[in-house]
Parts: sequence; C-alpha cells; structure tokens
Amino acid sequence: MSNYDQLHRQCRTLENLFDAKLTTYSQLVANISRTGGPGANDDVEATGSGERWKDLEAELDDLASKLEEVNEQLSELSRTPDLMSASMLRAVQRHRELFQDNMRELKRTKTNVKTAFDQANLLTGVRNDIDAYKSSAADSLLAERGRIDSSHRMTDDMIQQAYETRSEFSRQRTSLSGINARMVKVLGTMPGINNVISMIKTRRRRDAVIIGVLIAACIIFLLHYVFG
Repeated sequence: MSNYDQLHRQCRTLENLFDAKLTTYSQLVANISRTGGPGANDDVEATGSGERWKDLEAELDDLASKLEEVNEQLSELSRTPDLMSASMLRAVQRHRELFQDNMRELKRTKTNVKTAFDQANLLTGVRNDIDAYKSSAADSLLAERGRIDSSHRMTDDMIQQAYETRSEFSRQRTSLSGINARMVKVLGTMPGINNVISMIKTRRRRDAVIIGVLIAACIIFLLHYVFG
C-alpha cells in the first residue's frame, strides 16, 4: 500500500505541475499573436516568448515522460487487484485517463503555438515588405522633390538673368539716348559743322560718280579691244 500511496502522491504532484506549465505554454499563443512573432520589431523577446517557449516545451516533455512512467507503475500495481481496493483502482484509471487527456492537450497546444509562430512570422514578413515599400516610396518622393527644387532654382536663375539683361538693355538705351541728345545739342550750337558734313557728303558722292565713270570707260575700252 505504501508503494501505491507514494506513486499516487507523485502522480498528483506531476499532474499539478504539468497543468500549470501547460497553462503557461498555452498563453504563448496569445502573446505571440499580439507581439508579432519572435523576429518582429515589436520584439517577442521583450515578453520572454521567444526564449521561453522552447524551455516550456522541454519541461512539459520531461513531465510527460515522468507521468507516463508513474502511470505505468500504477498500472502494474492494478494488475494485482488483491492488493488494491476499488477506490485505488478507480484512482489509477483516473490517472491514466487524465494522462491521456493531458497528452492530447499538449499535442494540440504545440500545434497552436507552431501555427501562431508561422502566422506571426508571415505577418512580420508582410510588415517588412510594407516598410521597405514605404521607404522606397519615400526615397522616390524625396528624389522627385529634389529634381523639382532643382528645376525651380534653374528657372529662378534664368528669370533673374532675363531681368538683368533687360536692365542692361535699358541702361544702354538710356546711354545712347543721352549721347544722341548731346550730339544734337553740339550740332545745334555749332552750325558750321552741318556745312562741313554736307560738303563731305557732296564730295563723297562726286568721287563716287567719277569712279563710276572711270570704271564704265575702262569696261567700254576693254570690250572694244576684245571685240574690235
């Protein structure tokens, strides 16, 4: 009987430990889904999920092995019903059923945790793709803005040069107008200059006529010499 009592207490202790660990392990699903996976920027490591889940799995697997061993020992005792009361046999059966339920729950929770990690990693990949796209789009917008700003600066420079050119033409026109006015004034104050200029023009016209006559005479003489 003492052997049964020892195994019974040991089995109860292991079952309680297993239940507590399994509850903590199940909470990982919610933590992983909320934080976005062990590789996410939200950082599952900060919550302990990224490191803790493997430790919990190892602890649960170890407890499951110990529970299986204790249940096998209890099953061995149950094969000698003369040494076991009806309540003891029911307790052994209950331990065996609870062990089977725990194993099914552990398997289901492992699957849920793996699914949560896969979904979280997928979400992390999508987030990274979105961040990369946003970064690329921002870089493109900044580059386009730089080109637009450069075009604006070039346009401003051209407009400034046009204004400066117009101002220079205006200054030159004013200067020429002043020179012309001074020349008219000088000519007005010195009437003899007009006569001199008129004589120069007349002489130039006369010289041009003389040169024209000489050229014509030379041509006529040349034609007469060639065809005469």
